[in-house]
Amino acid sequence: MTDQPPTPEQFRQLVNDIEAEVGRVIVGQQALIRQTLITLLAGGNALLEGVPGLGKTMLVRTLSQTIDCSFSRIQFTPDLMPSDIVGTNLIVEDESGRRQFQFEAGPIFANLILADEINRATPKTQSAMLEAMQEHSVTVAKATRSLPEPFFVLATQNPLEMEGTYPLPEAQLDRFFFKIDVPFPAIAELVEIADRTTAAGSPSAGQITQGQTILEMQKLARAVPIAPHVTEFAAQLLTATHPGQPSTPQIVQDYVRYGASPRGLQAMVLAGKIFALIDGRFNVAYDDIRNASLPAMRHRLILNFDAQAEGITADQIITHLGEQISVKA
Repeated sequence: MTDQPPTPEQFRQLVNDIEAEVGRVIVGQQALIRQTLITLLAGGNALLEGVPGLGKTMLVRTLSQTIDCSFSRIQFTPDLMPSDIVGTNLIVEDESGRRQFQFEAGPIFANLILADEINRATPKTQSAMLEAMQEHSVTVAKATRSLPEPFFVLATQNPLEMEGTYPLPEAQLDRFFFKIDVPFPAIAELVEIADRTTAAGSPSAGQITQGQTILEMQKLARAVPIAPHVTEFAAQLLTATHPGQPSTPQIVQDYVRYGASPRGLQAMVLAGKIFALIDGRFNVAYDDIRNASLPAMRHRLILNFDAQAEGITADQIITHLGEQISVKA
C-alpha cells in the first residue's frame, strides 16, 4: 500500500483481505469479524457480549497482527485502580542523586485495547476509560497525554454471571459505537475449532496493512455521500425508539422506557457508509442503515419491566421498526 489515500476499490479489497486473514485464525463468526472491523474503520469502540471462551481475546490480537498495531489486554477486576489502566507518576533518582517525577504509561497506551469483563471493575475504574474512549487521551496529574492512533477499545462483558459486577451506566454504554452479540458456534465450527487448536501447529495471521492506512480508510469512509432522504430514514428510525411521541409505534409505547441517543444516529450513518464501501458502492442505501441499526442501537434502548417479563428484546423492537417505517422512493 502506498502513502496515497486508498481508493474505494482498494478500501473494499483491504477489508476483504483483513477478514480473510482473520478467518485463518478465527473459525466462523463472520458477522462478529465484520462488525468489529466496521467499528475500527469508524474510529469507534465496541462492546462484545458473550459467554467466555468464544475467541474475543484472540480476535483483537489477530486484528492487531493484520494491521501491524500494538495490542494490550486489561483484565478488569474489583480491585483494579484507574492508575493501573492509564499509568502513574513515579519518583525516580538520576545519576546525580536528584529525584524527579517520571510518567510510567499504563496498558491503555496501545492501538488495540481489550477491556476484558469491563463490568467487573468499580465505576471509578470504569470512568478511567471514558476519556480514553471519547477523546483518545488520558489525564494524569493535570497533564494530558495523547494515545497512539489508531485507537480502538473492545470491551467484553459476560451476560450470564452478574454476581459481583457493576453494570455499565447508560452514559458509558452510549460511548460504544457498536454492541456486538457473540453467538455460540455451530457444531461444524466447534469441530473446526478443536481441529485447529489441538493440532501440532496453530494458525497465525500475517500483516495485511498498517495503522496509517487504517486512518486513511477512516477518512475515506466519512467522505462517502449519503442522500438526505436516507439520513432522514435513519433519523426516523431513531426517533421511533422514543415513547411518548404521537408517531411512536405501539410496541415502543408498551416496552421502552427511554429511546436511543443521537450517537445512535451517528453510528448508523457512519456504519452505513462503511457497509456501502464494502459492497462496492459510493452511496448509502436504506439496507445499509438497517444493517447498522441493531449493533448501533441495541445498547442505547432502555426497556421497561413489561419487556423483561415478556421476554421482549431490543433487537426485536429495532427490527420491527426497520420493517414498519416507510421509505421514500
